[in-house]
Amino acid sequence: MTRTAILVGITMNQANFDYSMEELANLAEANLIEPVGVITQKIDRTNKATYVGKGKVDEIKGLADYEDVDLVIFNDELSPSQIRNLEELLEIEVMDRTRLILDIFADRAKTREAQLQVQVARLKYELPRVVGQGEGMDQQSGKGGLKNRGAGETKLEMDRRRIKQQISQLNKELDGLVAERQVQRRQRQKNEIPIVSLVGYTNAGKSTIMNAMVSAHSTSTHKQVFEKDMLFATLETSVREIILPDKKQFLLTDTVGFVSKLPHHLVKAFRSTLEEAAMADVLIHVVDVSHEHFQAMMQTTEETLAEMDVIDIPVIYAFNKADMALNTMYPRREGDTLYMSAKEQEGLDILVQMITEHVFGDYEVVTLHVPFERGDVISYLNEHAEVLETSYEEEGTRIKVNAKQADRMKFNAFIEKETQIEDES
Repeated sequence: MTRTAILVGITMNQANFDYSMEELANLAEANLIEPVGVITQKIDRTNKATYVGKGKVDEIKGLADYEDVDLVIFNDELSPSQIRNLEELLEIEVMDRTRLILDIFADRAKTREAQLQVQVARLKYELPRVVGQGEGMDQQSGKGGLKNRGAGETKLEMDRRRIKQQISQLNKELDGLVAERQVQRRQRQKNEIPIVSLVGYTNAGKSTIMNAMVSAHSTSTHKQVFEKDMLFATLETSVREIILPDKKQFLLTDTVGFVSKLPHHLVKAFRSTLEEAAMADVLIHVVDVSHEHFQAMMQTTEETLAEMDVIDIPVIYAFNKADMALNTMYPRREGDTLYMSAKEQEGLDILVQMITEHVFGDYEVVTLHVPFERGDVISYLNEHAEVLETSYEEEGTRIKVNAKQADRMKFNAFIEKETQIEDES
């Protein structure tokens, strides 16, 4: 059932404030809340008790009463006391941006790990607010005696302890899941398969790019990831193996999308998930180039990645949705930037070429002479390397391949030294 709300935002001359309010409306709609009014204010500092001044509180109440809305949503994170004071004055539910995003994440989380991460973030958000509500109850009761205060504090401490215990239990389960992923990650590193990670703003088209790549370079249609034109459609990290026609292969990961003012608790909760990006050989920063605020979205993504210590990794900029951008030619490459349309599958071949240039630089052409009794070597090379020539001689098979460094080291004993010298010269 759709609820209605008034949106409230204040600015201290911040850049992209209008877009931030537009995004708040999108977040509300993603949570099945219909915005029916917007109130903004330009101020020098916030009000400690009610975030906005008394006059603005009166204006909000007047509009909320007139529109008969269900709640008021603020575009920033409010303190427990501010929410309590505002609800008392407005006589209506008050929600801040952090709670709104947490609710969306809770609704979207599908895997056990994502659900645990969101639960931890929500409990950490609620912890100080449980205390605040308790203090408010004491104040509202009008009983300031030591007995009443002591009893109230005891209950608050019990509530706080219960939440902390829940957080601890959830973190233990999360640690187990993280350990599993670390084992998988170490195995991938041992196999020396390059990792390419899709990052970017929510709804930029990361999952669409992944599905297009899987469709083009994998026969398993069930490996498609969930994609939908909505905020935070993907909360899990998906990993798919991509095998190119020349047998080169890499792992493509799709991570949770970013948004401005992403709650700190959520960033911390999803740190383990986003470690996939930190381990990547190259990042594909997917940008919705058709959006008028795409540069602000890029900045938010880069700031969030920096906060997660995802730094010093080569980046390919995939300017997606170019089909919806005005006066934009596509597919078109400019250095490490590609204008493309994943939906129309325009530019995917160029993107693959750009990935290849970044992650397969250690490939070299070598010729091997393999005895007939080592048919396992020939089978391996036919499956994992680009075979350029094969001939059969008296003492074995002569095979010319474009192979990665790990395979050249593995089969170094079979490499014809003169061709190796010729290739390296």
